[in-house]
Amino acid sequence: MTIEHSGDDAQLAVRAAQSGASVVREMYGSSLARYAKDAGDFATAADIAAEQAILDVLRAARPEDAVTGEESGTTGDAAAGRRWLVDPLCGTLNYAARTPLVAVNVALRAGAGVTAAASADPFSGEVFWTDGAGAFVRQDGRDGRDEELTPSADSRLVDVNLDPPFPNAPDFRAAQLLSSPAFMADFRPRVVSSTVAVAWVAAGRRAAYVTDGHQSDSVHFAAGIALCEAAGCVVTGIHGQPVDSGAGGLVVAADAPTHSALLAMIKDQLPDAPYLLAGERFTGLP
Repeated sequence: MTIEHSGDDAQLAVRAAQSGASVVREMYGSSLARYAKDAGDFATAADIAAEQAILDVLRAARPEDAVTGEESGTTGDAAAGRRWLVDPLCGTLNYAARTPLVAVNVALRAGAGVTAAASADPFSGEVFWTDGAGAFVRQDGRDGRDEELTPSADSRLVDVNLDPPFPNAPDFRAAQLLSSPAFMADFRPRVVSSTVAVAWVAAGRRAAYVTDGHQSDSVHFAAGIALCEAAGCVVTGIHGQPVDSGAGGLVVAADAPTHSALLAMIKDQLPDAPYLLAGERFTGLP
């Protein structure tokens, strides 16, 4: 199925992500300076150059919008109703180790929600994107035509993010899922260490994705969450609650049975925590 779209915020997100992806691709494999960050994290010259390319596109088209960038921080009016969330290279350690598993993420929060987002894979040429209503993938060489994303759990592949921070440790550790007999019986683990795997859930290439961490307005996860929600995935925190509330974390599943199965495995780690299954109404957690 192919769909044509006119220019709007979603198309701006696509162009910005493609601009950053082009820089990431061109600089891949070169000897890159590293810039130390907190807790052993680091950025490379490619992170910084890609973010600048993205910001150039956004500021030229929407000069009044605020921006929060992974490398440059927050610029623009702090009270702005429109804010772009930019992660120019998700998977920096992969990239520095010459492992081409990364994503370039751009999302627009307008009002209460993310209304446009794009997650680009610099090496496949694919851009996964949403206008808030549907979710699509565009690939180089297709003349701007898009295919609608269709989630599927058929692969049984589940990505589990093992990178810190771990705000719910020691009560919850995503790594413990990998040793769960129920997990081993139903799923096959993958550790991509990049949010490109979140987009893969929307595309039907992964059954699910699990991580710890606080996801509210996250430059890393905002685009992937928006993609999966628009595609019809089940998207919650680790207790089944909205991702920006409670304990946080993220469980993205292609369908409700997969989501429920993963929540049950997580509950084995947190037996006293309140849980919501897919479709239940969230009324607040203590």
